[in-house]
Amino acid sequence: MSSGTVTNAAPSGGSNDVGLEEPKKMTREDWRKKKELEEQRKLGNAPAEVDEEGKDINPHIPQYISSVPWYIDPSKRPTLKHQRPQPEKQKKYSTSGEWYKRGVKEHAVATRYRKGACENCGALTHSKKYCMERPRRIGARYTGMNIAPDEHVQPQLTFDYDGKRDRWNGYNPEEHMKIVEEYAKVDLAKRTLKAQKLQEELASGKLEQVERDHNSEDEDEDKYADDIDMPGQNFDSKRRITVRNLRIREDIAKYLRNLDPNSAYYDPKTRAMRENPYANTGKNPDEVGYAGDNFVRYTGDTISMAQTQLFAWEAYDKGSEVHLQADPTKLELLYKSFKVKKEDFKAQQKESILEKYGGQEHLDAPPAELLLAQTEDYVEYSRHGTVIKGQEKAVACSKYEEDVKINNHTSIWGSYWKEGKWGYKCCHSFVKYSYCTGEAGKEIADAEASLLQEQPREEEHMTKPKTLMEIHQEKQKEKKKKKHKKSSNSDSEGEEKKKQEKLKKALNAEEARLLHAKELMQVDERKRPYSSIYDSREPTEEEMEAYRMKRQRPDDPMASFLGQ
Repeated sequence: MSSGTVTNAAPSGGSNDVGLEEPKKMTREDWRKKKELEEQRKLGNAPAEVDEEGKDINPHIPQYISSVPWYIDPSKRPTLKHQRPQPEKQKKYSTSGEWYKRGVKEHAVATRYRKGACENCGALTHSKKYCMERPRRIGARYTGMNIAPDEHVQPQLTFDYDGKRDRWNGYNPEEHMKIVEEYAKVDLAKRTLKAQKLQEELASGKLEQVERDHNSEDEDEDKYADDIDMPGQNFDSKRRITVRNLRIREDIAKYLRNLDPNSAYYDPKTRAMRENPYANTGKNPDEVGYAGDNFVRYTGDTISMAQTQLFAWEAYDKGSEVHLQADPTKLELLYKSFKVKKEDFKAQQKESILEKYGGQEHLDAPPAELLLAQTEDYVEYSRHGTVIKGQEKAVACSKYEEDVKINNHTSIWGSYWKEGKWGYKCCHSFVKYSYCTGEAGKEIADAEASLLQEQPREEEHMTKPKTLMEIHQEKQKEKKKKKHKKSSNSDSEGEEKKKQEKLKKALNAEEARLLHAKELMQVDERKRPYSSIYDSREPTEEEMEAYRMKRQRPDDPMASFLGQ
């Protein structure tokens, strides 16, 4: 620097600039050799090109895909690594074996301070900076007392598309073994109990030796097989598929029987309509062609069949070897004997309760004729109401007591009504449980009614006397009214006279008009003046009245005498 010479410093990154130079152009001979080699590789006569990882490169891949761009690294050999996903850029997901920890002891508390734990509370899972506990005066690091338990932090799991939808992720197969062991214990207990019963029956000699075709241990499990075809399905052995029976095309579809959206629900997946589609239409279920799937299920012998099947299951659970399909006759006889024993037991139980507590008289119900007042006996009446055939129907009595007279009354409650109140006719009393007072009560009631009527009259007489000023004002008002009446009468008389005069003029004008019209009708139409018959102005009330009075009707029998 002192001599003043200036040195040309090499530009920074000069070595990198040399490496990033563009590749030199190939000669014509080299280009020809390269093309021939590519053709031989495409034909399979020459071995394929190998990348830096030792993998073969398909010769049919274009050069612009297999070769590394010169601006990245021109010294590298052709490869497809730059076309593949780069591992450093790929998002890492949790594996299928990773899951949240279970069964971690949350209440495990340390007894002394551990290195690296929180200085405030002593927990290992956080530092003093992130401690959520109240700051202590002397931290757990120095006291070694009241060390807080470690919080368990669950791992942050990130799953891919399949991992999020894997329902078995986190499932422990060992948990299922507990259920298997429990069922095995129950099965073992059943077998031991069954063996004990057999030994007891053999010892007592009650067991009957019966030959059996099936002696395997799994006979009970084979009875209720799961591989039987479901009703409504056919299994095609050639195509190995299950085909559901389709409905006949001539039948009416279930969803078309009633188009009301509030009617029975139709399930399109199972093609089932359980309720009656004609339920709200008032039709009888026995008359319609289809009354729902449930109607079919509960008709005929379906209910008895279901009861028999239920009895078979209950008997099998209690140790009896019966089956509906295997031994139907045995099951039917057993079920009949069971019902007989059940009825006998109920009757015996009922008798024992009645003997102990009594009450037989309450169970003896009256006949249906008395309960419903209806019978099927035929009775024929004449036009006068007398019975011709059969027994006359008995009058139905009320459940309430009738004609019961209490408290010395000679009539029943409700025999007297006045001013919206019910009472007794014998004494005119409106109190239901009062004692009868006879004619004296009637006189008192009439006297009270007359007093109530006289009260408003007395009130009118008891009004305050008017002052002289008020009397004078009333006289003035009466004089004004009389004057107004006289003037109104005189005005009305004048108006009536005017109306009569106007009506006379209208009648004379109407007669003149009729004569003029009669003359015009006799003249030829071509000689009549223009609009001679019609008038453009609106007629008055008097003219309309005159027209009505002078109008002749053809159906009037006295029309011929009007002109005389």
